[in-house]
Amino acid sequence: MKLQTARTKLAYTLRSAGLFKDAFDTLKAIDVRQLEPRYKAEFYEIYSIVCIELAEYDQDAYYQPYYTAKSDAYADTAAQYSRPGSYPNLAQRLYRAKQRNDLRASLAIYAQLQRLPLTAHQVAINASAMARLYENAGLKEKALQFMTLAAISDIKSATKEGIALFKVSDYCYQRGDLSRARWYISEARKAANFYKARQRLVQMSPLSTLIDGRQISLVEKQRQQAKMYALAIGVLATLLLGTAFVIYFQLRRLQLTGRLLATTNQELHQNNVKLQALNTKQQELNSKLQELNQGLNEANHVKEEYIGYYFNNTSRYIDKLEVLQKKLSALLSTKQVSSAQQLVKDIDIKSERMALFKGFDTAFIHLFPNFVAEFNALFTEADRIQLADEHLLTTELRIFALIRLGINDSDQISRILGYSIHTVYAYKTRVKNRSFLPNETFEARVLAIQAT
Repeated sequence: MKLQTARTKLAYTLRSAGLFKDAFDTLKAIDVRQLEPRYKAEFYEIYSIVCIELAEYDQDAYYQPYYTAKSDAYADTAAQYSRPGSYPNLAQRLYRAKQRNDLRASLAIYAQLQRLPLTAHQVAINASAMARLYENAGLKEKALQFMTLAAISDIKSATKEGIALFKVSDYCYQRGDLSRARWYISEARKAANFYKARQRLVQMSPLSTLIDGRQISLVEKQRQQAKMYALAIGVLATLLLGTAFVIYFQLRRLQLTGRLLATTNQELHQNNVKLQALNTKQQELNSKLQELNQGLNEANHVKEEYIGYYFNNTSRYIDKLEVLQKKLSALLSTKQVSSAQQLVKDIDIKSERMALFKGFDTAFIHLFPNFVAEFNALFTEADRIQLADEHLLTTELRIFALIRLGINDSDQISRILGYSIHTVYAYKTRVKNRSFLPNETFEARVLAIQAT
């Protein structure tokens, strides 16, 4: 039985090399009765393949139908020995549907084949069959798609027959893609030569001749175009040479005028450079004047506001001192010392200072309504200051509000706010450390906050 199986595979190899007579002789020498059913299916399948390929090779009106009919008969016999739903069975059914040019049935069978675990060579065989069907149906793009899949699968399975790549080359040639067609037919011929597939070389010869002829035509066309271009370039060169002589004499006449114009232009350019420099300086001076005017206007506005605030608070405290003086004089004149002492004790310095702060905060926020928002912009979201009352500042904000008004002396700030100078330093350092700005630039950024 092993000898008969080996002869079957030998016949397939001889068919691939184009040795059809030897393939038939080998198949006839096989005793089919000694083969198991699965090997019988393989035997009849190979017999069918040898017959159909010989029919395609013959291209003869008498022998081609004869071998095609024998191929169909052997394919039917092979299908009888294969299990329904198996790959050999479905492959033979696909072959028969292709022979009938039945695209709808072939699509259904191909879908069943896709659900099986196929080898790369099996994928190539089935894709090639579908490409032939689409080609017969006039669907060239689908045919090219499946034949390309078959060619890729042949490469994956190291199949050196080259028929799929040959068909891809044919499709490319029909589409006008000559460079790809030449490359693919060359690779297909190499594969056929490697395997000594004589029938493939015969099948490829007409297409190879057509492609070479088209290439020769293109080269000849390009050569003719090159001649025309060379002639045109020669004529243009002559014209350009004549024009160059005319231009040369004209240029000689214009040189003197050009020199005069160049000298004048140079002087004008120098004057323009000087004017541009003066304009730049003027713009810089104007910009500085605008900044100074803006600063003076802001300073005047702040001074006006705080002068009014100062006189208002001073007047209020003078009125309080006058009332206190009268009360103390009356008590001391009647020798009510204890009452005078109690009157002094009732003076709430802390409350007075808070009233002073409230008045300062109200006036400052009126002058700098965006101060808190711009101050908070110097910190991350987590470190920003939230005011309990939008008209009252925190101690930290109050310190930097005084700095914004130009009071930079920490000792003076400590006397105004009633804190020790160390407390003022601690507040300033803590605020600067929380900001994402460098400490040395923080106060300059605060001073840049604009008033209304």
